Amino acid sequence: MVATACAMVAVLAVGYRTLGVGAPLGGVALLVLLVALGVRNRRPAARRRLGYYSPGELLELDTQGLALAVARMLRRDGWRVRLLPAPDRPRLCARDDSGRQLDVAFRPVAEPLPDEDLPHPHHRGTEPHLQLVVHRGTFGDRDIRWARRQGRTCLLDGSSLSRWGQGTRLNELLTHGW
Repeated sequence: MVATACAMVAVLAVGYRTLGVGAPLGGVALLVLLVALGVRNRRPAARRRLGYYSPGELLELDTQGLALAVARMLRRDGWRVRLLPAPDRPRLCARDDSGRQLDVAFRPVAEPLPDEDLPHPHHRGTEPHLQLVVHRGTFGDRDIRWARRQGRTCLLDGSSLSRWGQGTRLNELLTHGW
């Protein structure tokens, strides 16, 4: 970086000696333009790495991308997150500083698949945990009834997911008393 900066200063000095004051001014203007374009093009990626997403960005993600986005948003809110990779149904396990545990599932409906009825092995013998089901659309009445029967299951629909992606903390979105 130092060599590049020195080379740029040398080019501007040579330009000044040969072309006059217009060369350095044009060079500085070009440099400012390139830096502004670089910052503008990198900003969405940096914002997403910090856990902030626009509603349109969340809608464009596939299931694996949505799992990564939710992991980043959980980390933004102070959770330690572990991704349990699966090609068709990724899951996240998270824990916050106060010891609360959160399992996150991604699926088009909240009703569990037959192999999901058993608790995760890392939760056996520990305090109760909350299950969060994330869906980009809206949940139906059947899904809401299922979640109420489960007791510690919260549903996060598309509108809540959009608010969470824009910076609202998860605790404010969950109505489960956390």
